[in-house]
Amino acid sequence: MLCNHVLEHVADDIKAMHEIHRVLKPGGWAIMQVPFFSPVPETTYEDASITNPREREKVFGQDDHVRMFGRDYAKRIARAGLKPEENEFAKTQSERLGISKNEIIYIGKKQ
Repeated sequence: MLCNHVLEHVADDIKAMHEIHRVLKPGGWAIMQVPFFSPVPETTYEDASITNPREREKVFGQDDHVRMFGRDYAKRIARAGLKPEENEFAKTQSERLGISKNEIIYIGKKQ
């Protein structure tokens, strides 16, 4: 399963990841990419009271985002019942795929 740059748009990302867990078969996995803006905060920042598109862009990096993910993203994946894996595939394939060599590919695996 691929969930690419979706979770920053949904009101409850943990609930959405629970649904990913539910539909995966045992042993299944999902690539679960989200944007990270430099500097990456330690913890994910959310504030549902920010509804103005200009303010959202300033705070979350884009006017339709509802959170800014932090270094705790793998822990959020685990909260949804998935085993998180930080894959460094991009370090060896970045030029071929046109992605940043510093990109970490996040995978959630169902046990």
